[in-house]
Amino acid sequence: MSDAADLTATELLAEYGAGALSPVEAAEAVLARIARDDPGINAFCLVDEETTLDMARAAADRWRRGAMLGPLDGVPVSIKDVLLTRGWPTLRGSTTTDPAGPWDEDAPAVARLREQGAVFVGKTTTPEFAWKGVTDSPLTGVTRNPWDTSRTPGGSSGGAAAAVAAGMAPLALGTDGGGSVRIPAAFTGTFALKPTYGRVPHYPASPFGTLAHTGPMTNTVADAALLLDAVCGADGRDWSSLPPPDVPFTGGGPDELTGLRVAFSPDLGFAEVDPQVAASVAAAAEVFTELGAKVEQVDPGLGGDPVEEFEILWFAGAAKVVEHLSAQARTRLDPGLREICEQGARYSAADYLAATARRMELGRVMGLFHERYDLLLTPTMPIAAFEAGREVPAGSPSPRWTSWTPFTYPFNMTQQPAASLPCGFTADGLPIGLQVIGARHADALVMTACAAYEQARPWRGRRPERGAGGRP
Repeated sequence: MSDAADLTATELLAEYGAGALSPVEAAEAVLARIARDDPGINAFCLVDEETTLDMARAAADRWRRGAMLGPLDGVPVSIKDVLLTRGWPTLRGSTTTDPAGPWDEDAPAVARLREQGAVFVGKTTTPEFAWKGVTDSPLTGVTRNPWDTSRTPGGSSGGAAAAVAAGMAPLALGTDGGGSVRIPAAFTGTFALKPTYGRVPHYPASPFGTLAHTGPMTNTVADAALLLDAVCGADGRDWSSLPPPDVPFTGGGPDELTGLRVAFSPDLGFAEVDPQVAASVAAAAEVFTELGAKVEQVDPGLGGDPVEEFEILWFAGAAKVVEHLSAQARTRLDPGLREICEQGARYSAADYLAATARRMELGRVMGLFHERYDLLLTPTMPIAAFEAGREVPAGSPSPRWTSWTPFTYPFNMTQQPAASLPCGFTADGLPIGLQVIGARHADALVMTACAAYEQARPWRGRRPERGAGGRP
């Protein structure tokens, strides 16, 4: 049998059911992979082998007795270090967070996984307070891309994406406030979904407000469906959480999309895209035609790049994150974070309301757009992964991460479901991502379309090279 660390969650569950593999063996395999490869990647900021193996042994006993707690019983999962996890510190990539805690509460999604018997592998790295689209922080240093460790995996869920890509756990929980599951999914050749806002309950409430979503990060659509089924549904701590869907996300999708109305926008009317990325995404859009969809190249009419309004909302949220810190503590922050916090603190209530008004207008535009089109296809990222440890690519005229993520943050503003799936590679062997966007609450349609694409163009056959320290 192949290394258990390379199996998907779906495959692991089949092996458990057949008695060919135990949750303990699966946990040992991913822990061994972490020990071997993570020194060169830095995807984890906390690994607790004793706790992981204790959880795996309990799951193995339940499988022997036929008393499983849920569909994910015994499956290894990593948790982004912004989500509260009982018994483990949640430091959010910051030296200003007191490790002493107390750490006595689970975030809603973490609680659901614990209730189902999932095996927690550890906490994954994040930029400080998840503020940017790459993953490095004063606390944990630089996280690297398993495809090429000189490159960034993206962020802010970069540790989660790198862990999935490198076989350090088949499932990961990430968060997305401006692209933070989709950016690293595109850069690492993995799958991620930012669900409709409220689909996965979020607590404590994010200081970035209703921009922030929790979502699954996996190697396959089927695994993401398993994870999403486990963590969606209402939670009393999140007043905006939605009830569970009437039909589960698992069960597989069709192998064709006959009659589906699909819009393809190569640039949203304002973005510049690397030619290699543009060609791969255009070819991916053609696959939807092969699958029976009616694909039309059209822009949704956003009225230009909403980056200024997004930055007002985002930077003001960042200022809120650090408002409790002393002047001395603020000197220890990531310099870029400190800059945007100072900028965010200068915005007025009128500025914030004006940005909110633009956000509401974007929601109106996209609501009407989806009366004509079921899905919107775009590149996830306009570029491939660049040098690790930088906020922007070398030579960028802008110092901020928002300058190279034009396809992701607009759909946090509109709260729509948006997924990133692998659709090709650059000449340098770096992954390229396709973004699939649906109307609010159309999460199932997005997942169905992604599953159909995956079936038509499977991506699991190509994985990052293995070896201690990763690729040079």
